[in-house]
Amino acid sequence: MTKRRILVLAPHTDDGEFGCGGTICRLVAEGDLITYVAFSAAENSLPEAWPPDTLREEVKDATKVLGIHTQDVRLFDYPTRDFPQFRQQILEEMILMKKEIKPDLVLLPSTNDTHQDHQIVSQEGFRAFKTTSMLGYELPWNNLTFRTNFFVCLEDHHINKKIEALHCYRSQQERPYASAEFVKSLAVTRGTQIGVKYAEVFESIRWVLKADTRIDLPC
Repeated sequence: MTKRRILVLAPHTDDGEFGCGGTICRLVAEGDLITYVAFSAAENSLPEAWPPDTLREEVKDATKVLGIHTQDVRLFDYPTRDFPQFRQQILEEMILMKKEIKPDLVLLPSTNDTHQDHQIVSQEGFRAFKTTSMLGYELPWNNLTFRTNFFVCLEDHHINKKIEALHCYRSQQERPYASAEFVKSLAVTRGTQIGVKYAEVFESIRWVLKADTRIDLPC
């Protein structure tokens, strides 16, 4: 079976784990090749007394828990909340990724994410990868609205790995949505919508079935 190339675009370290950590874990287990790209380590958003490289180290630990190889984790240095000033540069970085990685699927923030950095990654991600299948992941605290039209069924060990990965972000544990209770309850809610125990949901931004693409059902 051909391994699919999956590209995860995270505006900041931890966004990918929050939005699609369970799905990443499942894709890794199915043999797919995951490249995780974070555009900012959010140094200026760290709580006081934490070293500036904290999130850089935490994302390495978190993605390792999900099964992503260290060499497949890439970090950029764009300043948090200033992505609109670097729109063209971010687009050019993505175009290079498209040429190098040739992803079969891109996971990125929803088109209705209200955070300015997330909006840029979503909008420029669409421009760069418009010929590729794209799914927008859910971050409920940022989403003005969300189209729940693509579900990925998950099992206990996928959710447990997602929670373990998020616990690697020790500097972010004060956030209410970082709790195991929230992560599991959201997965239960999305699972209930489709009659399974757990699920993650995505906005289907674009779905492309090319001539050589296998057709898989999410469950």
